[in-house]
Amino acid sequence: MTIPAEIITVAQMRAAEAAAMTRGRSGYALMRAAGEAVALQAAGMVPPGARIDVLCGPGNNGGDGQVAARALRDGGFAPRVVLLGEARTPDSARAAREWGGPIEHALPPGDARLIIDALFGAGLNRAPTGTAAAWIAAVNAQSVPVLAVDVPSGLNADTGQTPGPCIRARRTVTFHRLRPGHLLWPGAGCCGALVVADIGLAAAAADTWWNGPALWRAAWPQHGADTHKFRRGACLVWSGPELATGAARLSAQAALRTGAGIVTLSGTRDALRIHAAHLTSILLVEAEHPGPLLEDPRLGACIIGPGAGIGDATREAALAMLRSGTPTVLDADALTSFAGDPGTLRDAIRGIAVLTPHEGEFRRLFPAIDQTSKLDRARAAARASGATVLLKGPDTVIASPDGRAAISTHGTQWLATAGSGDVLAGIIGGLLAQGMPGFEAAAAAAWLHAEAGRHAGAHLVAEDVLASLRAVLPT
Repeated sequence: MTIPAEIITVAQMRAAEAAAMTRGRSGYALMRAAGEAVALQAAGMVPPGARIDVLCGPGNNGGDGQVAARALRDGGFAPRVVLLGEARTPDSARAAREWGGPIEHALPPGDARLIIDALFGAGLNRAPTGTAAAWIAAVNAQSVPVLAVDVPSGLNADTGQTPGPCIRARRTVTFHRLRPGHLLWPGAGCCGALVVADIGLAAAAADTWWNGPALWRAAWPQHGADTHKFRRGACLVWSGPELATGAARLSAQAALRTGAGIVTLSGTRDALRIHAAHLTSILLVEAEHPGPLLEDPRLGACIIGPGAGIGDATREAALAMLRSGTPTVLDADALTSFAGDPGTLRDAIRGIAVLTPHEGEFRRLFPAIDQTSKLDRARAAARASGATVLLKGPDTVIASPDGRAAISTHGTQWLATAGSGDVLAGIIGGLLAQGMPGFEAAAAAAWLHAEAGRHAGAHLVAEDVLASLRAVLPT
């Protein structure tokens, strides 16, 4: 089943439901569509006639569960409804009446083949307590697979946070569109496989997406038969000192492999001697400062930070790149060189800039940004800096100053190795050099970096990711 790429908040989902009801669709009709979608998923997870425990909360999520229970009973299964408290909404009360079977109020013995978690839906924004917390703990202690309705109970659907106990589901079926919490950690680790069921709501404009080729493929660089290396784009990579050259070298090679027509590594003579022993296709230009190199009208992008060193020299070189208007990627040491001072970055930017922090670098650069949601933090940083921000992690978030954002979950734990981020910076730089816009270049790079990591496989090192890029790049 294809999952729509658009991601919506809880408030946007409620607005979509309200809009449907103004057009004559009842709330119970939406509940019935949701519950039947849950039943369809449950039926595919167990053999015919299996015992299924349906744990229902007092709200509409519980109503979804009771609709599912009725549909499963009609389909020949043996559902058992367990209700936490009493139904508190008109639609959930109607669902209980139409279920018509026994309703238990204590957890039954663990003899079910499947548990449906319909305790709390996407509206929950606090930690479960009391009996609810005890039930969640008891379910997690069993080996029975769990199908979560909308979100696993205990998960904040907007932030991905789990402030208390949270159901660990084998599969989660949600409705209409994904919420941020399905993809943001730690909550994403509780969802299992994701299914999005269509319940007949109208599509709405989105500003957040699950990252994939559909998001950026139309902006992918295209080169005709008459192209040449400078038309394909020139990229400048600033080198670190003699004993810290590897990171910049990885970035330069990634930029070249990603399609930049010509890549130059620049730095001190001692550093270039080390580079010369390793490189053939990369140009080497001695320079103490990038200023003169930035005057080349053919230059399409710059990368600074990998192995550059933290301090004034890196800071001044980065400012020169930003002030030149050349699209620039700031990574690693370049970010830390501006710790606590994003305003200076913002004031210097004259064109496209992409910042690629991990969580530690983000906190150093943006200490005043403390939103709970990683998505909100990345968006706030993009607004504060005027740059596209790629906040790395298992749930990498790409945020543009114009408010657009994407969540990338395509990676693998094997990418958590030294040099991997330097390759990512190089991919972004290579795409910027070819004229790709900043947000699309960052989103494409995050996905391709992850795809190359998957292609390289377990126990990879950064050089393996670099070598795998050719196999995953679009043509």
